Amino acid sequence: MNKRQEAQEVLAKAQASEKRTKVLTVALVAAAALAIIVPTAVVLTSAAHEKSAVAAAAPIDGVKDYKVPSANHVDAKVAYAQKPGVGGDHNPVWLNCGIYEQPVPENNAVHSLEHGAVWISYDGISAAELATLKQDVGEKTYMLLSPYPDQGAKIKLTAWGEQLSVDSADDPRIAAFVKKFRQGPQTPEPGAPCTGGVGL
Repeated sequence: MNKRQEAQEVLAKAQASEKRTKVLTVALVAAAALAIIVPTAVVLTSAAHEKSAVAAAAPIDGVKDYKVPSANHVDAKVAYAQKPGVGGDHNPVWLNCGIYEQPVPENNAVHSLEHGAVWISYDGISAAELATLKQDVGEKTYMLLSPYPDQGAKIKLTAWGEQLSVDSADDPRIAAFVKKFRQGPQTPEPGAPCTGGVGL
């Protein structure tokens, strides 16, 4: 082997060594970055979930909590102490969740509450407020929206054993109530259907 070939071989070995060093350096930097990013992301995600859980558990100003004495299926019409009813004996068939333009059969709607629905009822609101409420309900499952004449408030949100009255469709407590009580811990039969009953 002449000196030129020896020099080329030494140069090739040096370049290969340099390339391995660069690859190793990049790999080490990437591993170090992942070692920082992954735990940070886990901590931030956990903190966000914890914050969301705390917010969902926090009391909502104005919500009234009612003790529901019974939840029997009855064919007779039930008169409720609250308007709308927040629970109690109810029709054996639930009301299909969705948006209704006319008042709904209350005894069926209360059955939907037992399944975890939130019922937004309204009386004497503007077309713009109704449009906002319809947007709030949208395609969400376990939601009812209907008029309820003479309910004593412009807008009421009702879940099993829980009720909130508000004066505006823009009230931020509407979203808080839905988040907390739709399929919430107060639900006697969470996951039971809100379709396949009556209505719509």
